[in-house]
Amino acid sequence: MAKPSPLAGVRIVDLTRVLAGPYCTYLLGLLGAEVIKVEEPTSGDTMRTAGPIDQLNAERLGLSFCVQNAQKSSITADLRRPEGIEIVLGLIEKADVFVENFRPGVAERLGLGERAVRERRPDIVYASISAYGQNGPLGHRPAYDHVVQAMSGIMQTTGTEATGPVKVGAPYVDYGTGLNAAFAVLAALTERARVGEGQTVDVAMLDTTLLLMANTLAATATTGVEPAKLGNEAASGSPSSGCFTTSDGTLLMVAANTERQFEELFRAIDRADVLGDARWATTEARGRHSDELRQVMIAALAAQPAAYWEQVLDKAGVPAAAVRTVGQVLGEGQPDARGLLVELVVGEHAIPVRVPSVGFRLGGRALGPDRPPPALGADTTRVLAELGYDENTIMALRTSGVI
Repeated sequence: MAKPSPLAGVRIVDLTRVLAGPYCTYLLGLLGAEVIKVEEPTSGDTMRTAGPIDQLNAERLGLSFCVQNAQKSSITADLRRPEGIEIVLGLIEKADVFVENFRPGVAERLGLGERAVRERRPDIVYASISAYGQNGPLGHRPAYDHVVQAMSGIMQTTGTEATGPVKVGAPYVDYGTGLNAAFAVLAALTERARVGEGQTVDVAMLDTTLLLMANTLAATATTGVEPAKLGNEAASGSPSSGCFTTSDGTLLMVAANTERQFEELFRAIDRADVLGDARWATTEARGRHSDELRQVMIAALAAQPAAYWEQVLDKAGVPAAAVRTVGQVLGEGQPDARGLLVELVVGEHAIPVRVPSVGFRLGGRALGPDRPPPALGADTTRVLAELGYDENTIMALRTSGVI
């Protein structure tokens, strides 16, 4: 069976850099789109020299670049010069999607605003990714992942009263925004096919982050009540859910939110007597006596290690998991079974790296990249030749530093 390629025939001009924008176009590339990444000639995307493998950084193929730039082509063009802008506009004439993640207003100043782009390709999907969006009182501000975490309120809900606000460790704002942007581009392509007109996509990191906590956002917007700092506790507020310390010191997350789960939990931890106690006979009663119920669970779960409770509770049908490291969850085989990572051989030293697949299965398959990330400008000559530039012109552009 052929590999699914729902975006085959779609060409994307990618003027994004760092994480969110490149992850958007990476996902679209994994779905079969041709992605042409346009980079600054001398250093390219700043992620090219970022990551834990020095040999790859030296080749400007850093692991932090590989993660969201495999499967793409790379050309170079100096966007500060008219010749560089003309190269991009030439690409746009034969493209379906244009994606940029400059601060609002920068693309316009460069000559790559929506009006200029539509003069070359009226039906293009014009996608902008920014920190706060193309309008509003904050639209002009720059930001990075951790700044938006502070702005969005997620840090205020993540810590405890003792710790104060705590940032989420991974750059989930960037990757969530990339995923949201890819979703938006797919919607725009579908709408273009439906009505026959170009579409505009405006994706903001702040919007994405707020919607990743939609329930909390809606509650505060509706009631005006700020969310409590939950720390490691369950958002459901169920007294029989949350985080518990086990006999080996490992934390165990438990979720017993339904009546059946509640009953099976207390049978599994050898405290079936709880089920006959009037203090916990109903959901309302448990809420009134939640501290006492919590003490029962703390004492019971402290008697065995987390691995033991995982097996016991799994057999009982109660969701539970020990807190793991990233290495531990990778070592257990579930990501491999799902095809979540794909190994590529990168650079002159043929270093194996593992990069993500698209994150879902289509037709029973996980869609990952077939090609490693490109060296800076690796496809410039080929792409310019396809645009009609002759060999002498390409050489002159290279000599003058435009490409």
